[in-house]
Amino acid sequence: MMFHRLAAVPVVLLWLGAVLAATPQPSSKCQRKCGSIDIPYPFGIVHSPDDDDGHCTMNGFGLTCNETGIDGGRHRPFYGDVEVVGVSLQQGQARMLNDISYYCYNTITREMDRDEWWLNFVGTPLRFSDTTNKFTVIGCETLAYINGDDSNHGDDGDYGGKYMSGCVAMCRGDDVRSTLSNGSCSGIGCCQTAIPGGLQYYHVEFDSAFNTTEIHNVSRCSYAVLMDSSNFTFSTTYVTWPVFMNNYGSQAPFVMDWSIGNETCDVARKKPGSYACVSDNSECFNSLNGPGYICNCSKGFHGNPYLQDPEHGCKDIDECKLPQLYRGTNGGVCRNRLGGYDCPCKFRWKADAKAGTCIDHFPLAAKVVVGTIVGILIMVIITFLVILHKEKRKMAEFFKKNGGPTLEKATSIEIYKYEDLKSFLKRNNLIANGSFGEVYKGLLENKLVAIKKPINGTVRENEQFANEVIIQSQLIHKNIVRLIGCCPEVEAPLLVYEFISQGSLHNILHNNNNKVALNLDARLRIAAHSADGLAYMHSQANTRILHGDVKPANILLDENFAPKILDFGISRLLATNKQHTTSIIGDVNYMDPVYLQEGLLTEKNDVYSFGVFTYKLDHPLNVFINS
Repeated sequence: MMFHRLAAVPVVLLWLGAVLAATPQPSSKCQRKCGSIDIPYPFGIVHSPDDDDGHCTMNGFGLTCNETGIDGGRHRPFYGDVEVVGVSLQQGQARMLNDISYYCYNTITREMDRDEWWLNFVGTPLRFSDTTNKFTVIGCETLAYINGDDSNHGDDGDYGGKYMSGCVAMCRGDDVRSTLSNGSCSGIGCCQTAIPGGLQYYHVEFDSAFNTTEIHNVSRCSYAVLMDSSNFTFSTTYVTWPVFMNNYGSQAPFVMDWSIGNETCDVARKKPGSYACVSDNSECFNSLNGPGYICNCSKGFHGNPYLQDPEHGCKDIDECKLPQLYRGTNGGVCRNRLGGYDCPCKFRWKADAKAGTCIDHFPLAAKVVVGTIVGILIMVIITFLVILHKEKRKMAEFFKKNGGPTLEKATSIEIYKYEDLKSFLKRNNLIANGSFGEVYKGLLENKLVAIKKPINGTVRENEQFANEVIIQSQLIHKNIVRLIGCCPEVEAPLLVYEFISQGSLHNILHNNNNKVALNLDARLRIAAHSADGLAYMHSQANTRILHGDVKPANILLDENFAPKILDFGISRLLATNKQHTTSIIGDVNYMDPVYLQEGLLTEKNDVYSFGVFTYKLDHPLNVFINS
């Protein structure tokens, strides 16, 4: 059995404090390449991880450049004894090589041999990337564990830690090869598991209860390694042949996330002496894997954000010189600017070259389509204007025909435009529907009103109608519904009355949906006040007004159940060419027989109807007999 300690670096106990101290800029003489690998600051080449020749590196980021291979070989960078194959400033990552642990059957000793590796980055600014790496296990009878975050490890071989997970790779049946599938790493021959963020210690251990003793003639070895899973594709030969170790040269690539210090960007910016994003046009980003932050050049700039040197720090990208990388620089007139570029199309071409290929400004097909659309739009607009003009002219004609000029001179009546009332003339606002027309509820100047819409052709025209409206608007009595205004812009002028909340007496006597009970005193009070209103119309108003249709349906009750007479003077508003025997005027059950015979409306007719109304008030049940 073999255990290998692969220590990344000696524990750097003072690393954090050193980073937070003032960070001097590196010398221009610092070595920035090892073999074929670029070594950008804050990383740097030193003789040892603790050495810093000429401030070539930030503390904790030192690399050594070693010559490896037979007869000198080639130079390669190492972080401790871990080989580095690439550094990304933008991602804040370092790509390294990790030795593959194995557990194999020895055909000579007939025992299982193991070679298990561990890595320790505790005390460094590096952490295993939890988004890129996965613990990968290959084999047919394999259970491997990954232990991590051992902050109390020692040299006695006990490297258990705060984190432990595992992965099982098995093969089904006796025919191992038939159960395997290329590209699939879901437990058969291969399995992978994610790791948590912030991990700095890693140790592989195989479970000896799972071994290849019984299947060594088909699958002799099991493998386990923490590796970059983005470039890994499982092959069945990894299980049946030693291809996995050969392909990767016993080492698999893995990714380490690195960051500066242990503070957030907001905190670090307040300490300019140790703040690492020193280049102009650089930005700070909080680390996504543990504490600290990384620096990037702002959009439109490239270079090293950790250097103040204008030559090597963040510099403007001249996108116009890189047409292969930036869209539109070939198809337009490219103009570089600080932090970006503009690329308008050439003369007589349209669109923005940055958004795609420039095209002819206005080809014939486009002209035909646009011309057709414009023509249709013009026709629609003209048609709309013609209709609007006709509507306005028609409303002006109605206004004049219905006596609008006369109504405008009156001070007792409000003149409303049709636009002010149109929105209320909907079915959901309908509150009454009678022989004279429909009544809708509305809201004008924050006051509830009742809008009466007469049936077309049922009202007088010209001055006579206007005069009658003015007369009725001058009736001001507590027991008469007040006429507030009029809209003469439509064929049948709209009349606006005050809104009476409790509805008609007829509904209370018969429908009684709201279960209102009227005692004798209330009925007598309603009768007396109704008589007051009727008497006012007959004798006390400036102009005598006859009702012509006194009945419970035309007596409304307010919130105090005080009566208010409605539809007074209807006969004077009616067109003279209409017959009185139609349903426009009133209810024959309440009508004076003399009026029915002679067709002449007098005060006596209203008194007769009021008598029937009074009897009905005391005897609400239907006492009428059709004949």
